[in-house]
Amino acid sequence: MIEPNNSILSIGQQCRLLSISRSSFYYKPKGETEQNLGLMRRIDEQFLETPFFGVRQMTWHLRNDGHLVNEKRIRRLMRLMGLMPIYQKPNTSRPAKGHKTYPYLLRGLRVERPNQVWCSDITYLPMRRGFLYLVAIMDWHTRKVLAWRISNTLEADFCVEALNEAIHKFGPPEIMNTDQGSQFTSFAWTDRLRRTGVRISMDGKGRFLDNIFIERLWRTLKYECAYLHAWETGSEAKAGIRK
Repeated sequence: MIEPNNSILSIGQQCRLLSISRSSFYYKPKGETEQNLGLMRRIDEQFLETPFFGVRQMTWHLRNDGHLVNEKRIRRLMRLMGLMPIYQKPNTSRPAKGHKTYPYLLRGLRVERPNQVWCSDITYLPMRRGFLYLVAIMDWHTRKVLAWRISNTLEADFCVEALNEAIHKFGPPEIMNTDQGSQFTSFAWTDRLRRTGVRISMDGKGRFLDNIFIERLWRTLKYECAYLHAWETGSEAKAGIRK
């Protein structure tokens, strides 16, 4: 005779243990609407042309294109896409609260050899029914993409995976330069660099040319690949990007 397993909790017990309602337990998050996905595609295209457009300017631009949108909606979508406009004033990037930031080390530096300076950045990738995020590690001297990963979230894990692959294949750089986004100020990212002896550099506020090489990569990738294909799945996106 098999004794009942008393360690298995009922749905109600699990909900009480987690302090959530039963309806929340069964809730499945909904994806973005077709209309919002279309807006996100338009925002992404315009942002490549005018990376200094903030929420207000982007809202005005979309309204002039005939889209009935308000600033609250555009702010949410731009935040979801991980877009941060360039400002010629403080507040160009927003590290997570409590994360340490690092000074900009490339001012006046002549980059003359591979592995002297690497850079990294994250971009939004439109799909037919959703979106993904892409991170790339690039060598400043050769402009070679050393490693990349795609993810459906903006957590730091996929960035660290790409960094680990690049270090494994090519050895660590002398300097790694990024913006001050929460992925690059996270403990997982900075600790990996510190333990490898890499000096950490972060873009100065309002310095829109600091990561210009990888921004050019995003522009080329999107216009010559991503915008030409309506990828259905992550595997299709991976194959297209790899090609």
